[in-house]
Amino acid sequence: MRTAEENQELANLLFPNHNTSVEDLFERYPKRNIEKGEMILRFAPSPTGFLHIGSVYTGMICTKLSKQSGGLAILRIEDTDKKREVEDGVTMIVNGLKGFGISFDEGPSDDKNQKGEYGPYIQSQRLDIYKTFAKEIVKKGNAYPCFISEEELISIRKEQKSLGVRTGYYGKWAKWRDASLEEIKKELDKGTPYVIRLYSTGSIDNTFEMIDLIKGKVTLRENDMDAVLLKSDGFPTYHFAHPIDDTLMGITLVTRGDEWFPSVPLHFEIFQKLGLEQIPYAHFSPLMKVDHEGKSKRKLSKRKDPEADVSFYINHGYPKEAVIEYLLNLANSNFSDWRIQNPDKSHNEFVLKIEKFNKAGSLFDIVKLSDMCKDYISTLSAQQVYENCLEWAKLHDSKIEKLLLENKEYCISIFNIERSGAKIRKDIVKFEDCKEQLALFFDELFIGEYEDILEMVSKEIQKEILSEYKKIYSTKDNEVEWFEKVKELSKKLGFSTDRKEYEANKEKFKGTVGDVAMVLRVAITGRTKSPNLYQVMLVLGEEKVMQRLDKYISYISKMV
Repeated sequence: MRTAEENQELANLLFPNHNTSVEDLFERYPKRNIEKGEMILRFAPSPTGFLHIGSVYTGMICTKLSKQSGGLAILRIEDTDKKREVEDGVTMIVNGLKGFGISFDEGPSDDKNQKGEYGPYIQSQRLDIYKTFAKEIVKKGNAYPCFISEEELISIRKEQKSLGVRTGYYGKWAKWRDASLEEIKKELDKGTPYVIRLYSTGSIDNTFEMIDLIKGKVTLRENDMDAVLLKSDGFPTYHFAHPIDDTLMGITLVTRGDEWFPSVPLHFEIFQKLGLEQIPYAHFSPLMKVDHEGKSKRKLSKRKDPEADVSFYINHGYPKEAVIEYLLNLANSNFSDWRIQNPDKSHNEFVLKIEKFNKAGSLFDIVKLSDMCKDYISTLSAQQVYENCLEWAKLHDSKIEKLLLENKEYCISIFNIERSGAKIRKDIVKFEDCKEQLALFFDELFIGEYEDILEMVSKEIQKEILSEYKKIYSTKDNEVEWFEKVKELSKKLGFSTDRKEYEANKEKFKGTVGDVAMVLRVAITGRTKSPNLYQVMLVLGEEKVMQRLDKYISYISKMV
């Protein structure tokens, strides 16, 4: 063990020109003046270029909890792993989250600009702060320089495995833990690379209790690993930066994913060794997915699951509000009941409660998300659907963008089909689906591929139905009048207008009025299922309807 004087000398050797004190930092970052109950929370992603839907989930939780308490939400960028960092990564994070309505009170607004008095909010710009605390913790004898090479670490791991003991840098395996000042000076003189490690005084045989606001009271074993605090490049590890940054920024609760829970004993010890007050934790379970066989659950993976990447939702035009509502329901399952009881309220009025989080892990189901998207889009006006589809098309489909811009009123009337009344159509899951709706109405998109219904209605009878219908079709008819004409035509051509009558005497009829309507539907839309046929025809107009009927008659006439 080194003496207090030796530790002071060692701290000066390692940080010779660093004179900022911990006290200076607490003056620079004074304690926040907040009211009781107000929460200061942070979201701290890495700028790797891939924004996981789990990051949207975490960011939503951070901003939702803080803002509903009257507190503050902070965005902090953890860019200490420079190998994984991508250009404009911060801007990508900010814009990606903003697209889902997630914004912060403090933090970066892009790669160059930040707002707030407790910055900088990008960790690579806070190296001076970490050095201050590193010098202090070395001076107290709670950390030390370690010159061990990667090859030596590999050798230690192999030996530990052969002996059947825990792998890691701890106890007697920590070669530089109790090195003399003279040994350290020799390596420094040689310019040997080194890291700063925690001098752990914990024991794996000891336990302690802590209260996690989601998990409840848990018993954990103490940390005894001499974890790296400062890397050889001067950048901190997450373990070291987290207690420092969260303390200086006045964070009142650390909300983070379950993957960090095993590090709690280490973080508790680092808080203690730094002389900082322990901040409470709330660890929420990751988003899970049922595997293909449906037998087990696993984490939503960016390697295996396209829906793990936020770009999946942006590229396909999933409504951002519906995605957020789905994530809110994963966080607190009572959201769905709240939505039923409050159909006209903004989801911002829903109160998210930590105690209602699912401890076992929330199951991410793209089918359920799609259902919520359908429901959400069904509440929008035709004008709103148009605007959202245009926003999507501007980024992803120039052909559709052109159609929307040049035919605004026509497109709004298309989107208005079955958008009122008792039964609102729910066939748009994402705004990309507008292409399929528009395809019914624009000749350049209507490719003339028809569903085959010859087994149900012969081509001769189909031609007869269409030829006769052309004689009675009128755009002046309302929907009731239109259908009455279809029924009269059906009777005239030998089709039943009563299902029970048809079932009792099938030999008397060619089919039912439903078969006649199906022929009209296929001729006009190419499909056996479509939006309300009367409304479709009304939007198409007489000229286009007649063209479609003639085109289909020509099509089936050529069929063998």
